[in-house]
Amino acid sequence: MPYFRKLACLSVVVFGFLLVSIHAQTPASPAATAQPPAADIASVDDAFIHKQFGEEFKLTDKSTPYIRDIDGDGIDDMVIVARTNKPMLDAAEHSYRVIDPYYSFYGYGDPKLTAAFGSEDLIEKKLVILVIHGAGPEAWRAETPKAKFVIINLPLKRITVKRLQLRKRQVNAIFAVEADASAGDSVVFWDGKQYKYQPIGTGGEDREQP
Repeated sequence: MPYFRKLACLSVVVFGFLLVSIHAQTPASPAATAQPPAADIASVDDAFIHKQFGEEFKLTDKSTPYIRDIDGDGIDDMVIVARTNKPMLDAAEHSYRVIDPYYSFYGYGDPKLTAAFGSEDLIEKKLVILVIHGAGPEAWRAETPKAKFVIINLPLKRITVKRLQLRKRQVNAIFAVEADASAGDSVVFWDGKQYKYQPIGTGGEDREQP
């Protein structure tokens, strides 16, 4: 009997050693290794904006940064309101795209032309939305982000970023508040290829989530 007891104990030890060895050799899943660090929104100041977009962009009292995964790749992106007189000027040097989802919705898709339209409202005039698609462990703070966008001509007094029910899936989207209200009057979202504009109350199943 003592012999069989020793044999059983030895088998348990060997089995446990094998389990530990297998676990140690199993690579971590991509999701576990690709988690971005905690967002440090305090670093989003004029110096950061100038580095990413150029000297023509200035932060305002409406410039609350939102850190969310906007393009659905699992990496945090950044969205913020800024002010500029010349959105196109530094596009090549700082590798960002100027886009106009608002006028594209109404059939005028060339931002080189619509950049001159603007708003007659002094509160809204020259306000743009800056978006940085994050890349790698540093996410939106990466030296070379995945992509950068300047969204022009969107009527807004402020923005918020919330979940949007987009048919059969949910996405993080940019809600533009055009009046002094708590709900967005329109929404801009990434459809997998580009940013799309949609007035609230149209588009069938599209609705915001708290």
